[in-house]
Amino acid sequence: MFTLKKTFIFNPANSAIGTCFVAALAATVAFAKQNEVPGCESESSADGRAKNAVVFWNEMAGHSIADLGGRGPPLGSVEAAIVHTAIYDAVNAICGYPFTPYAVTPQVRRPALPEAAVAAAAHDVLVALFPDQQEELDRTYAAFLEGIPGHHRAKLNGIAAGRQTAAGILDLRADDGRYVGTPWDPPEPGPGVWERTPPGFMAPATPWIRDVTPWTMASPSQFRPPPPPDLDSDLWVRDYQETKDYGGEVSNLRTEEQADLARFVGGAGVHAMKQWHDAWRDIASDQGLSTLDAARLFAILSAASSDALIGCWDSKYTYAFWRPVTAIRVGGSNPNLEADPNWIGLVITPNHPEYPAAHGCFSGAVVTTLQAYFGTDEFSFRMTSPAPGLIRPVRQYDRFSQALEDALLARI
Repeated sequence: MFTLKKTFIFNPANSAIGTCFVAALAATVAFAKQNEVPGCESESSADGRAKNAVVFWNEMAGHSIADLGGRGPPLGSVEAAIVHTAIYDAVNAICGYPFTPYAVTPQVRRPALPEAAVAAAAHDVLVALFPDQQEELDRTYAAFLEGIPGHHRAKLNGIAAGRQTAAGILDLRADDGRYVGTPWDPPEPGPGVWERTPPGFMAPATPWIRDVTPWTMASPSQFRPPPPPDLDSDLWVRDYQETKDYGGEVSNLRTEEQADLARFVGGAGVHAMKQWHDAWRDIASDQGLSTLDAARLFAILSAASSDALIGCWDSKYTYAFWRPVTAIRVGGSNPNLEADPNWIGLVITPNHPEYPAAHGCFSGAVVTTLQAYFGTDEFSFRMTSPAPGLIRPVRQYDRFSQALEDALLARI
């Protein structure tokens, strides 16, 4: 039915960027152009839903993975990449392989509708990952197929291609390390060592992500950054003081705009993966990307961001560096610093080690991928946030790098 072909090709936030820059470029190479073939257009006079099949099913995947499945960005990004590599391999095959297949080369009978392949690949992956959601996914799938005009046989052939790639990618990722991996016992508490943080004092989040099989990296540690700053360094003193002065729940120095940005990026209800996926869909729709182009872009973005977080988790649990809320309450283990036993951040501290910053890893990979795909940093797009009480719930950007700068500043 199909063949598999695996293709491997000291601010915590700033330290994440170098790691994820390389991971993003590795993902771009894995989905590179290989043939000069005519562009793949839908064989139907598709309506708006069909023309944006990848956009539609990305939104459905986010709903299944984050809203209903409750997945955080590290695991959620792995599962989103399973969805989008299956979609990509199906559409790429129907279109005659203008780009390198990621892993699966299905048998395609023609005519075949790429929109039907997108729906079948996404549906089958999501049902396999979330069997308790099958009833809702089946209804959505049936309604979507009904809304695609075109010849019945072309739909069936597209569905067949999508089902093959879904089965192939699921088989490829069946033993990829999700939910297993090496157990992690936190080190003994001490200077620079991560501890559970207030207010919830929750257990460390998904440490096994560091052992999940990457999509394009040779190993999770391939792009591991250098260690965090020494506690007697000038860099540590500077970053400690900046975070203490500007990042606390109470600050006499922070501006209203800085507080709004912090909540926009990390406030209540914000899911970094979904926030970026919303932007991806807007970009694809605004640019009028074809089904093939959207499938490829979302596959590259998903693989790059998933690898970025796998590598990020490798570094986090290797260095096990403490969070500001822990450090500031005891004075940072440096005689030049002053402790504040009651200090707490403006936004809730995530329950995993500090270094490197997860949002920097994710955003660094996404921005580098978008810059490479569109061949420019200058690009008009928007991002939104569901955090309550925001002054600016929608932010408009003129460069991809502006969104990354905002994510890095917000981590203070």
